[in-house]
Amino acid sequence: MTKFFTNTYPVINLYKKSSVKSELVTQMIYGDSFRILKKTYKWLKIKIKEDNYIGFVHNKYYKTYIKPTHKINILKAKVYKSPNKRKKINIISYGSKIRVIAKKSKFLKFEKGWIDQNEAKLISFKEKNPFKKIHIFKNIKYKWGGKSFRGIDCSALVQVFLNFNNRYCPRDAKDQVRFFKKNVKLKSIKKNDIIFWKGHVAIALSKNKLIHAYGPMKKTVIMRIDQTIKRIQKTANLKVIGIKRI
Repeated sequence: MTKFFTNTYPVINLYKKSSVKSELVTQMIYGDSFRILKKTYKWLKIKIKEDNYIGFVHNKYYKTYIKPTHKINILKAKVYKSPNKRKKINIISYGSKIRVIAKKSKFLKFEKGWIDQNEAKLISFKEKNPFKKIHIFKNIKYKWGGKSFRGIDCSALVQVFLNFNNRYCPRDAKDQVRFFKKNVKLKSIKKNDIIFWKGHVAIALSKNKLIHAYGPMKKTVIMRIDQTIKRIQKTANLKVIGIKRI
């Protein structure tokens, strides 16, 4: 039987190679799980359970798999030492998964502390519109490989919201464009359609506007679809390679 472990740190970096100088390819947020493929004194080669991504993390103490009961539904949830808001001890990001072990007043207790009960939903909860809350990431800085409020990249912005809604989604844009099968023409684009370029992806907010974690602007921004297509064509010489409906 495969043994899984759970990340109980707010964010853990996953590198392409066993070196912090190598490419940061993705991150695990609190509650993400993984199995160990290879172990050395300083590094673990792992495969993430949620998206099958393989990479290297620092060899720290990780908990044996924790089955979550709830997930964080705001951009950043403050973790408190006690069931009150007097002493904050940490912050965990949207989509983090926790196992609630106690309730008191309007607080939920999990392994690392207490959170406001209004900042979490049951793990089975699904939004009718999976991108309903995507605006919470507006102006969050762009970070290659990032997937939290501390920094996020374009494909993580898609993945984080679909994962929150208990839907599988590949990590990278090149895999996402192949995974989503329903093709849409630009003239028929509507809310929640996903627009792909080589190495980049954006989510339509309407037939006219989109949101994306955009490297050249160093943050997550809302832009007009037509202007974005022209800008990327002009600055990166890239055309839209697909528009997908989820």
